[in-house]
Amino acid sequence: MTNTWPLHANILSINVGSSTVKFGVYGMPGGVALFESQFDGIDSISGALDGIHGELERAGLRRVDAVGHRIAHGGNEYTQAVLIDGDVEAAIERCIPLAPQHNPGNLAGVRMARRHWERLPQVAVFDTAFHRTIPAHASTYAVPLAWREAGLTRYGFHGTSHQHVMETVAEHLRVPPAELRIVSCHLGNGASVCAIDRGQSVDTSMGMTALEGLVMGSRCGDLDPGVYPFLMHTLGLSAPQIERALYEDSGLKALSGVSSDLRDVEAQALLGNAQAQAALQVFAHRVRKYIGAYAAAMGGCDVIAFTGGIGEHSPAMRGRICSGFEFLGLHFDEDCNATSRGHVEDVVEIHQQRSRMKVLVIRAREEWRIAKETHRLVERTRPPVDAAGAIAIPVAVSAHHVHLTQASVEALFGPGYRLTAEHDLAQPGFWAARETVDIVGPRGRIDRVRVLGPCRPSNQIEIARTEALRIGVDAPLRLSGETDGTPTVTLVGPIGSIGSNGLIVARRHVHAHPADAERMGLRDGEHFEVSIDSSSRDATFADVVLRVSEGAILEMHIDTDEANAAGIAQRGEGVVVRSPCHATVCRCAPAAHFQGIT
Repeated sequence: MTNTWPLHANILSINVGSSTVKFGVYGMPGGVALFESQFDGIDSISGALDGIHGELERAGLRRVDAVGHRIAHGGNEYTQAVLIDGDVEAAIERCIPLAPQHNPGNLAGVRMARRHWERLPQVAVFDTAFHRTIPAHASTYAVPLAWREAGLTRYGFHGTSHQHVMETVAEHLRVPPAELRIVSCHLGNGASVCAIDRGQSVDTSMGMTALEGLVMGSRCGDLDPGVYPFLMHTLGLSAPQIERALYEDSGLKALSGVSSDLRDVEAQALLGNAQAQAALQVFAHRVRKYIGAYAAAMGGCDVIAFTGGIGEHSPAMRGRICSGFEFLGLHFDEDCNATSRGHVEDVVEIHQQRSRMKVLVIRAREEWRIAKETHRLVERTRPPVDAAGAIAIPVAVSAHHVHLTQASVEALFGPGYRLTAEHDLAQPGFWAARETVDIVGPRGRIDRVRVLGPCRPSNQIEIARTEALRIGVDAPLRLSGETDGTPTVTLVGPIGSIGSNGLIVARRHVHAHPADAERMGLRDGEHFEVSIDSSSRDATFADVVLRVSEGAILEMHIDTDEANAAGIAQRGEGVVVRSPCHATVCRCAPAAHFQGIT
């Protein structure tokens, strides 16, 4: 078997910003940070980018399997991450007038990576993609139709960061994004606010370009369009001169007369510099105005989240911004805020316990998110193949584990208890928790069974057939979610115990993205046979079920009994662990076998 895509991949993530080049290498599918670094205050984007290869060499990271790039502007053409080819590269170049401070550097990163890693897949992760859900009434400018047809619309930026904030907030609060109204504040040298209403971006402060919205390090933010003709007529400035000044000589830099770096401005403000003090007030006022506007647009706000260099590291600015929001139910915790300066924890709460609105500081992990999106896309679009060209399906061994409701978690671990995510699983959105429980049946018990997250509407306990016999329970063979009429066992936690149904032996199945299913010639719910080459004991499994969903990663799940039958060595405890083996489709089951399956 020869695989075009490794079981464990090292993804290089490159994030070229307006003043920094951040990069990292992440081991996938687990998302482990193998190396993270950045170049600040750079004079030459190209020079900094060329330094990445040397930094990785010095760190001993010579193997890279794919490269993911943050691309600031994708225009109307790209609404999700894509593999970079000549057409994509040309589209990024066409969008340079819309993001003159970013797209040239992003493009330079793509070309640098091609020089050093010529044969590797490269992926563009667009800042604008997350904002594709903004409704027309919020994205449309009131300008002539011909201008709008030419592309004048609100695109938005920092989408990767805002999406990370949304997902991190939901995970931390154990509330689905679909139940939250979040105002996400990405505050750094570039800054934007995003209204995220029940899982979707519905408005954002940046518009067609990265000039609109908040006051930034050297960018002006919101500006009366009448300024342009005024400057042309009174000062004789040309359009390029005005544009350059608005991008490079405005914002905090212009207001303070000190620097574009908030740290320098705050230091001068403490020394009594009146211009610096005024700059901080203008910056905070603009953010506060957007928070209030977006709370009104969403009909309320559940969470204000801060991320980015300023959002994470400036307690004073967070305090300025959050003052006076008591009318929205916010009760700010000055002590927690003062001690939170970022990078100590991924999430820090800086609101009082009685506060109806929550305020969180979120560690920015754009490079990690870019790497995850890159891995997901490349694995989806370039599945491994065998010598005959058939798709090779990665095989994962699913040891016993438990899915719990939040009520069950609290009964087993204590009132108000929340599961702690230990590491992600390959399937997006699922993770192994640190917590374990014991399963007790009539004739025996299974200790230290791993809990998987997130919480579910009903409990589900998955064990192997031999384990069911050992504890004296006749567990039915079911697909995940099919728990009606299942046996009851006792679950024992550190605080209490509960009786719960939901005990099943999981039917062997394959998770697939719709594109994978199409390549295999199969449909959702179809039964088929696979052959597993384990190098020690080849096996053929019948009655495998295909489970198709958007976002799924191609992967076959078998339990420990089935792994033993195929001679697959097992490792890990209570989690879904990929083996070195792959399966290929032998044939579909007879049509009568899956009639009625939807």
